[in-house]
Amino acid sequence: MKRIIVIFLLLSGFASFAQEDAWVYFTSKPNAASYLSDPLSMLTQRSLDRRTAQNIALDNKDVPVHQPYIDQVEAANGITVYAKSKWFNNVHVRGSYEAIQALLTLSFVDHVDYANRNLNTGNRQASQKRVKKFNKTMETATVFNYGNSLNQIQMLNGVTLHEQNYTGAGKIIAVMDGGFPEVNTASTFSRLRDNNQILGGYDYVNRSEDFYTGISHGTLVLSTMGGYKNNQLVGTAPDASYYLFITEDGDNEGPLELSLWVEAAEEADRLGVDIINTSLGYTQFDNPDYDFTYPDMDGQTAFISKGVDVAYSRGMICVVSAGNEGLTDWQYISAPADATHALSIGAVNPSEVPAGFSSYGPASDGRIKPDVAAQGQQAVISGTTGNVTTGNGTSFSGPIMAGMVASFWQALPGKTNEQIMQYIKESASIYNNPDDRIGYGIPNFGIALATALGTTPFTQISTKFVLYPNPTQNQVSVAFPNNFSYANVSLYNAMGQKVMEQSVDSSKPAFGLDNLQSGMYLYKIQTNTYSQSGKLVKE
Repeated sequence: MKRIIVIFLLLSGFASFAQEDAWVYFTSKPNAASYLSDPLSMLTQRSLDRRTAQNIALDNKDVPVHQPYIDQVEAANGITVYAKSKWFNNVHVRGSYEAIQALLTLSFVDHVDYANRNLNTGNRQASQKRVKKFNKTMETATVFNYGNSLNQIQMLNGVTLHEQNYTGAGKIIAVMDGGFPEVNTASTFSRLRDNNQILGGYDYVNRSEDFYTGISHGTLVLSTMGGYKNNQLVGTAPDASYYLFITEDGDNEGPLELSLWVEAAEEADRLGVDIINTSLGYTQFDNPDYDFTYPDMDGQTAFISKGVDVAYSRGMICVVSAGNEGLTDWQYISAPADATHALSIGAVNPSEVPAGFSSYGPASDGRIKPDVAAQGQQAVISGTTGNVTTGNGTSFSGPIMAGMVASFWQALPGKTNEQIMQYIKESASIYNNPDDRIGYGIPNFGIALATALGTTPFTQISTKFVLYPNPTQNQVSVAFPNNFSYANVSLYNAMGQKVMEQSVDSSKPAFGLDNLQSGMYLYKIQTNTYSQSGKLVKE
């Protein structure tokens, strides 16, 4: 069930269900040699450039599915083809068990994988299946004036990147979600529109070119990355470009959505996208025979999770919300957050405490999940009318992180996706002692950048600066970590305005707050090679 972005309320009605969903795998790609000899026939130049930069060779996964095979499957009695995948050389079909089984007589069909895995063992269920119907409702209620959105960026030390003009420019993010209504009209996205940063999109659910439709969740998600409203909201990658893909069906919950995601990811690959953001997750479906169990969260079972790993092998980074199951019976992460190469994101509150709803790890095979965390409780977002509000969910901690990944990668264009992800993990707050709530912790992109540039080896930052007492009535002292004797301290109010700047050194580490009113301030401590952010309260 996709509890990451929505809550499902079980209705009392049931309906009979006679058809099955399945993936039909083909034996070969007869025209592979022709395509591989002409790469631009299957990938754009930008996609090829991304591969070259990361030394990734083309292979058969890049070759389109052989269309005559698809045509023959579509012509079979009682079969409907709903999606296709070149990465897996298959099609997603729906039909009766008998009709799907008959496809095995076609010489080019290798095997069939049913969404109902009981059928894959040959133990066909004799009883008529019943479908539980769900009602989906939303869970969520340069120098920038960040307003209230400052905290969610400063928590990641993202302001340090923005101040160096690393704001995502030149990077492309594909957003996979349930809809993007009013992105073409809301004031929060006027900056994206005016600068032609929305490159296009597609509604895979309805096979439509109109992607400014569907449920509003994608609009909210996009606002955390690309939204901009002066002194109210600044996204983490305001200068990145975006493709908007609808892969989530707001009315139904079925395995087809997993295939639509993979199909969209393949298009993102073709277009040369750098980062995929996915605030979706799956554990249960309308047909309970398709449900996953926690042991299935192994990165190897769910079709969408396997798709994430292929996307990674093409040179992209997939940022995936971990899930909102922390307070439910399920409790754990969902697919595709379990994927081996997903950067899975948990949620914390504004004070950096793990949010109760954030899903637990690890993956069922023991791997660390989620990988890292960002603010997902009281996250500042924009609604469809352009109004700035707050919402809860890893749906928002995920894209907040995805935007920072874009800004960070902009600063390090020569690094591979593997290197970028590792720098992010190593910079996180509990890297040496990860847990099952926030993984390696909350990344510090200032540290990550310094480490990547070789100015501050991560191993040298054994402790942090400490401001004390905190809360304080007036006087503040700074405790210096090893290897530092001088720093500059800046304080910002809740509107993101700098209200104080003070130089300190280890011999004179104290300063006063006489001219500041009581309240919470965000501080940034900087040296020539290191930056640290946090909160300071004046009583």
